[in-house]
Amino acid sequence: MSSERPSANPTASAANYPWRFFRSGDFDQVAIETGDDLRHLGSLDPKLWATLSCPTVGLELDERTLALIDGDGDGRIRLPEVVAAVDWAIARLQEPGRLLAGGDALPLSAIDGSHPEGERLLHCAAMLLAEQEAGGGEALSVAQISAALRSFGATRFNGDGIVPPASAGDERLRLAILDMLASSGGVVDRGGEMGIDQASLERFTSVASAWLAWRARPHSEASALPLTAATPTAFAALLAVRDKIDDYFARCRLAAFDLRAAEAVNCSREQLLAIGAGALSADSHQTRALPLAQVAAAAPLPLVAGLNPAWARAIAVLSAEVLQPLGMHGDTLSEEQWLRVQATLAPYGEWQAAQPEHGVAVLGEARLRELLDPLLLADLTALIELDRAEHAQAEAIEALDRLVRYCRDLPVLLRNFVNFADFYTQGRHAIFQIGTLYMDGRSCDLCIRIEDVGRHAQMAHLGRIYLAYCDCRRRGGNERMQIAAAFTLGDGDNLMVGRNGIFYDRQGRDWDATIVRLIEHPISVRQAFWSPYKRIARLIGEQVEKVASAREQETQARTVDAVASGGKHVVEASAAPVASDAVAKPAFDVGKFAGIFAAIGLAVGAIGTAIASIVTGFLALVWWQMPLALLGLLLAISLPSMVLAALKLRQRNLAPLLDANGWAINSHARINLSFGRELTAVAAVPAGAVLRLDDPFADKRSKWPWLLAAIAATAAAVWLLLR
Repeated sequence: MSSERPSANPTASAANYPWRFFRSGDFDQVAIETGDDLRHLGSLDPKLWATLSCPTVGLELDERTLALIDGDGDGRIRLPEVVAAVDWAIARLQEPGRLLAGGDALPLSAIDGSHPEGERLLHCAAMLLAEQEAGGGEALSVAQISAALRSFGATRFNGDGIVPPASAGDERLRLAILDMLASSGGVVDRGGEMGIDQASLERFTSVASAWLAWRARPHSEASALPLTAATPTAFAALLAVRDKIDDYFARCRLAAFDLRAAEAVNCSREQLLAIGAGALSADSHQTRALPLAQVAAAAPLPLVAGLNPAWARAIAVLSAEVLQPLGMHGDTLSEEQWLRVQATLAPYGEWQAAQPEHGVAVLGEARLRELLDPLLLADLTALIELDRAEHAQAEAIEALDRLVRYCRDLPVLLRNFVNFADFYTQGRHAIFQIGTLYMDGRSCDLCIRIEDVGRHAQMAHLGRIYLAYCDCRRRGGNERMQIAAAFTLGDGDNLMVGRNGIFYDRQGRDWDATIVRLIEHPISVRQAFWSPYKRIARLIGEQVEKVASAREQETQARTVDAVASGGKHVVEASAAPVASDAVAKPAFDVGKFAGIFAAIGLAVGAIGTAIASIVTGFLALVWWQMPLALLGLLLAISLPSMVLAALKLRQRNLAPLLDANGWAINSHARINLSFGRELTAVAAVPAGAVLRLDDPFADKRSKWPWLLAAIAATAAAVWLLLR
């Protein structure tokens, strides 16, 4: 499928197409209602699409269908891929409008058999219906196609050009395929089994031939095996000490350059003291780090006496396996001899370094030669060709599967991609709505699956929607997921981190849901009306709690002090009761407290004067003005909060929620007050239910508030009459 950028400047005929639009969510959405709409979908200005791209995960749509639409397999569905899927489907249907009908089954009469591709699909569909003992059927469903694909994939030759061992039909070929798979791998066939195709067969042949050619090199080049069969052992002995011997002769050359260097390149006194301070071991790492022998200018390497004990055994092996077979029988080794030894074994080292790194070596030389037998390779190639011969049938079944799935799922995708008709239609759910959360006496239908709460919240808060992020767990299982639920009705007083609820997904499965994070925004104007009074009540309550807590702490401190000093006071009282009383009861300082009493009196007087002024002013009103004054007071307190909430509620936007989840929303997608009432439902007593109001555990109401209210009303009435 093409993923080129769609043209933003349609041709004249396309530009003149009479598109129809409907307004919902505070933006104009194009209506896809007819086959002509589908034909011209590619010419629709991209700026008019509700969505430009969406992910293939976290959606309530068949995953296989989404994978088929996702032509480049990048995990995202883009506008050109949707257009390509629609064009592919309507090219194989009698009427393009049939694509909008939906449904799980596709009637055979809907397939256009006037061209070879359609004729092939019709023939394949009729054959599948006959094989499934539904010869009289007129429609093919997704389930039937899926069953046919599974059945065809399990056949010996299923058209994918891949031959698993079970399809060999011959023990010799079966074992050959098993060895090839074990040594060089293979590919998965349509039935889900590992097998070989032509590419993997050629790869094995190439690698095995290269390995055998490498293996045969020593037989054609005598220098590669200077010690014949003993060469591998000799080379291993050389590798074990090569770096250490090179280090020794390098030190000797440095000592020859400057005699003063001899002391520095030999082991120091400090090194020997450090070794002697601990438990001695001839093979310790400290000993191995010392030079191989005493370093001197142009000195040969001793092979027996004067050798570092940590390397004595390795040097002895070198002498027995390499030096003596090469005719070097002395007790020392000169640098010239050492260079000649390395040059002699260098071709073997180069040959070893050129070994092809591949698993075919595990099969051994003899088995590889058997597997490279031209007759065996020809038989395997013939098997692959027999499987390929069924490719046309496999392709027809897959095309049928694509067509039936497109007819079922593409209408749903169009109503959630070209426009948001499903989201803004009562009784429908968008593909990003994965279920319903029940919590705090409400049900929330706008629930979106997310992968990372923190990353999603960074963008989602711009939507001005009250969001509750929940961890969801399947009871009796290990399944977990995270959702973002939108509360668009009621209030948030009882929503808090840790609150539990139940989430039902679109399949009806229930999950335990726990709030882990909240993004708080206004939920309703009703909540905004009461919020100032709730804040005042909360502030008063907090202040009362602080004062009460302070008094309680003061009382506790006095009690503790009294208990701690009680014994001392008793002793002093018995010895000198008169003096003790004089100390315990100091004289009252009137001047000290005069200012305090004056300040308290002024504050009480000011408050009383203010209250008296308000009451006098209120009582001075005409009786019909009093309710208006009370209403004005309420509006003065609540109106700013209500106006601010109303403005924010009008700004609620779905786009940031989906953009944070990987979508590319191309529209406003507003959630106004009326639509918000559809997305969240509040618990209500059903119509016709019998409600009993006698609560045996209800709090007993005091008569004093009613009595005081009656006295105040009587006083106000008397005052009005006397006035």
